[in-house]
Amino acid sequence: MAALKAALVVEEELPDYARQGIFASPAVFEALVRLSNGNFSVDRAPDIRGFAIKVLGASTPTSADVEQNFTLVSQETLRVSGSADVVGIVELSTSGPGAALRKAATNPRLTRSAVANVRDMVKPFSGFATHDFFSIMPITFGDHAARLKLCAASTAINRQARKDLAADIYGRLGDDDLEFRLQAQFFEDESRTPIEDSAVRWDAPWLTVARLRLPRQAPDEELAETVEKSSFNPWIAATEHRPLGELMRARRAAYELSRRNREGAP
Repeated sequence: MAALKAALVVEEELPDYARQGIFASPAVFEALVRLSNGNFSVDRAPDIRGFAIKVLGASTPTSADVEQNFTLVSQETLRVSGSADVVGIVELSTSGPGAALRKAATNPRLTRSAVANVRDMVKPFSGFATHDFFSIMPITFGDHAARLKLCAASTAINRQARKDLAADIYGRLGDDDLEFRLQAQFFEDESRTPIEDSAVRWDAPWLTVARLRLPRQAPDEELAETVEKSSFNPWIAATEHRPLGELMRARRAAYELSRRNREGAP
């Protein structure tokens, strides 16, 4: 939908527990961004939206020239009963109508899970610049664990954005830069911040660890082709920022399904 150039700017004077991996010291890293719908549907249709960030040439205390991928979506939680549901929901959402109905009819539990998440998807989506995005599941943060959040860059709502989400973001970037805050929410205990339960909204403070800056830019066909051929996968990561939990392992298969669907899309 949209391919963008970006820079990830690590915050200065972070607390010691947050100075991990690519956030160990203040720095500016080149990055690429891919904005997408989950099911390649028309923009005005209910859907989950993806905001994927590929940090290039990053450095960490243990390695240099690291590629770090962060994949975030427009929902803070995901209602599933296990890893099989994660893959099943993706299969359901990327199937044709007939195949999707057959899968739903033979797996009522999966259907209930998909419907529960659709309720979140139908909530109004104001555009990529004015919506928050979440990692849903945690990643390692050095010796710690954290969920991630990308805070909206603007409060100025364009009520026509849902007709063409790409036109909205490019229109904003034609006028000025955009800056998002990347925040981390750190694990505290299994009751308030459960690692394995993606349906729970964590009860812990958010800390801004970096800024994602999108400079003024116009659509670029060459960049779009590069980004489309790239893999935005949370498993492409520095040692300090590996995905955590069973559901994140299940998402490996889900990302492969999504990639094959994207490659097969007209």
